[in-house]
Amino acid sequence: MRFPILSSYFISSLLGAWLALTSILAQAQVPPPTVLARSWILMDVTSNQVLAAGNPDERVEPASLTKLMTAYLVFEALKAKKIDMAQTIVPSEAVRRAKPDESRMFIQAHKPVTISDLLHGMVVQSGNDAAIALAELIGGNEANFVNLMNQAAQRLGMKHTHYADVNGLPDPQHYTSARDVALLSAHLIQDFPEYYPLFELKEYTYNKIRQFNRNRLLWLDSTVDGLKTGHTTAAGFCLAASAKRPLPQASDVNRRLVTVMMGERKEHDRVQDSLKMLNYGYQAYDMVKLYAGAQPVDTPRLFKGVSNTLKVGVKSDKFITVPRGVGEKIKPIVQLDAPLLAPIKDGQAVGVVKVMANDQEIAVFPLVALEEVKEAGLLGRLWDTALLWLSKMWRKWV
Repeated sequence: MRFPILSSYFISSLLGAWLALTSILAQAQVPPPTVLARSWILMDVTSNQVLAAGNPDERVEPASLTKLMTAYLVFEALKAKKIDMAQTIVPSEAVRRAKPDESRMFIQAHKPVTISDLLHGMVVQSGNDAAIALAELIGGNEANFVNLMNQAAQRLGMKHTHYADVNGLPDPQHYTSARDVALLSAHLIQDFPEYYPLFELKEYTYNKIRQFNRNRLLWLDSTVDGLKTGHTTAAGFCLAASAKRPLPQASDVNRRLVTVMMGERKEHDRVQDSLKMLNYGYQAYDMVKLYAGAQPVDTPRLFKGVSNTLKVGVKSDKFITVPRGVGEKIKPIVQLDAPLLAPIKDGQAVGVVKVMANDQEIAVFPLVALEEVKEAGLLGRLWDTALLWLSKMWRKWV
């Protein structure tokens, strides 16, 4: 799922809604648990809302969380069929740069290896050698691939991130933020559902060497299915974790949360803090389904089209997350552009829904056309032009 470029009006509306939501949260929510991380964030990916955070935009070193972006670009290349999982490559001498004290999958220079093995080695075993080999495959060399990483970060809206390598080794020009890691994690989950299951694998064996995933949450909580750990002396212990649990009132709908902990002092702390925050998100907040995807919310009058009405709604199921107990107070209000004039494209924004609670606007999102309606013929357009003029005159008279 791509996050659209929004108009200044819509951005200001979102800001106002966020401030109102913050006010309601302050009144209704259970305070988040105390964590030891230098910076952290809890995001509801299903509703695309930040539920809690501490210093989420502070510049921090990502360590091996860098490999989330490396994986993102590899997944892009796979989806575009530029490369194939079964494809075999021959790593260059560059893989020898992965030192004995670094995470490795133990590939060898000039010895053929499949892309599937490399991806498993990078995601599950956190292999620096695998990341270098994949970067050279897609970018030609690591420097070119790093440029692609930075371009992707800008494209995804990661405002506090800059990469200097593919693995996360300490460098003054290599940094990110908890918010950016959460945003990247959400994109990995939503954009590449066919490849995301790699992150839940607990172990992988390559060249007769069996290694275990360092994300201990995979063993502690069966609802956790990713994502990545990281550690250097400078960065501390980091963890981006995600869980998927069914909605109590709709077992066929899964609610996904992502939590990111940066700069923990101990490996144990990143595990416990992540688990505490995930449980907090599920226990202290409810998610409400506002509208079903592709189902008409309204059928307003359409002018100058081959049809006199237009089906409007949302393309995919729309959810909102609120503190427990606030869900009963939610009231969505539809505000459509007027007048609506053909031609209308399928998916074109035609208005907004303002979500109200306690007479405060807590969220706003666009309504779109669920169908294409072409322009009417000359007579139809002239007739509707006359109707619009008469309507305008009538409003002036009354």
